[in-house]
Amino acid sequence: MTAKEVLAAYERTGGVLKGHFLLTSGRHSDTYMQSAKLFVHPDEAEKIVAALAEKLAPYKPDIVVSPAVGGIILGYELARQLGVTNIFAERENGNMTLRRGFELNKGARVVVAEDVVTTGGSVREVIDLCRSLGADVVACASVVDRSNGKVEFPVPYVPLLSMEVTSWEPDECPLCKAGAPAPYKPGSRK
Repeated sequence: MTAKEVLAAYERTGGVLKGHFLLTSGRHSDTYMQSAKLFVHPDEAEKIVAALAEKLAPYKPDIVVSPAVGGIILGYELARQLGVTNIFAERENGNMTLRRGFELNKGARVVVAEDVVTTGGSVREVIDLCRSLGADVVACASVVDRSNGKVEFPVPYVPLLSMEVTSWEPDECPLCKAGAPAPYKPGSRK
């Protein structure tokens, strides 16, 4: 699946939003990639995740770990297609942790999967968490890389779509300076 086909799927399902957005990173943007709109269509999700699974298969993961909430559906479908198990990390007192009885075996080969990456903060936190538990993080992946290849991770990074989506620090936001209404936060972290 090409990057153009991935973007077309987001557009077809209403997942490319335009406006004034507050991103999980704290930055502002005029474009938001809403994967939830894409993932309500299992046929679309299955095709996109199949392309990602094909790229990740050579890493031979044992388990997929995703940050909640955005990466949960992606992580599940990716694990299903790779034939491995899946868990997710969630925030507790501001830190990523495993809850719900989830565990990682020492030496487990992990792929960390997130739907959309802007700065990579959540992915890095999950990588650190997995490593602190003795797992071997072999790669990380996303459907969308909003940094257009600028984000870096301590493991190989496999995105399906890399695109430049401009974002600004709040005090540099031209939308705020132009008097636009306060930014909308469509993401899961409050």
